[in-house]
Amino acid sequence: MLPTVDRTFKGYIFDLDGTIWLTGELIPGARETVAALRAGGSRVLFLTNNSDGTQAMFAGQLTQMGIETMPEEVISASYVMAHHLQQQAPHCHCYAVGPEPLREELVKAGLVLRDRPGDVDYVVMGIDRDITYTKFQTAFAAIRAGALFVATNPDPYIPTPDGDLIDIGAFIAALETAIGREVDLIVGKPNPIIVREALKVLALPPEDCLLVGDQLGTDVLAGKNAGVPMALLLRDPRVVERLPIWEDPPDFGLEKLVDLIMSKEDAAHA
Repeated sequence: MLPTVDRTFKGYIFDLDGTIWLTGELIPGARETVAALRAGGSRVLFLTNNSDGTQAMFAGQLTQMGIETMPEEVISASYVMAHHLQQQAPHCHCYAVGPEPLREELVKAGLVLRDRPGDVDYVVMGIDRDITYTKFQTAFAAIRAGALFVATNPDPYIPTPDGDLIDIGAFIAALETAIGREVDLIVGKPNPIIVREALKVLALPPEDCLLVGDQLGTDVLAGKNAGVPMALLLRDPRVVERLPIWEDPPDFGLEKLVDLIMSKEDAAHA
């Protein structure tokens, strides 16, 4: 049995898919929880491995659902990828296998998009719902010609109420099989790169923040790798079944999101 959250935090970092929303519908209690945390003086950020959106797009979706959000309050894998490459290799040439928002973030960061294998420094992979053999072949040829292989996130699937949807993890595995080695870098959870970006925006030390998510292999590991306390939303029965054998469990468990809202009396005794 996981402990319940026993104190308030100065900052809260929420995963989106499966934690705040599920296929366009808010998770029960999400709106009320975020509003109460903000009203109590805590800062709230949203962190997503989803590369199919810009900061502005995700912020707009949250705002339309009743959770007022500014673009800078969203840290997406696409944004972190573009920001990371900008720091590592300004104006580098990238072949992007992924959605338009990923391409937009790369261009906004001053990176150059190319599709000729010999003129590519990085093959950048995000979720591509229009994946083709030609795209795989171009990526394969670029890596064989010396490009580094990087990806936004490792998720094997996206949870939806009507059944899981295949995610980028399967595409990464396919390309790894062809090139005969592992991907060079994945910036999304569980890599602490993406969590550290959130901490930088919050301007808070790790111990003053709580990461809230619903998956063991991404959210929980991300918190552990970045030294941030982690609360697991026990929404998915498959995740709950794996908890007893999970080597490094989360710090807290949440039956529902509103469990994060502590009454004044609770807070006084915490």
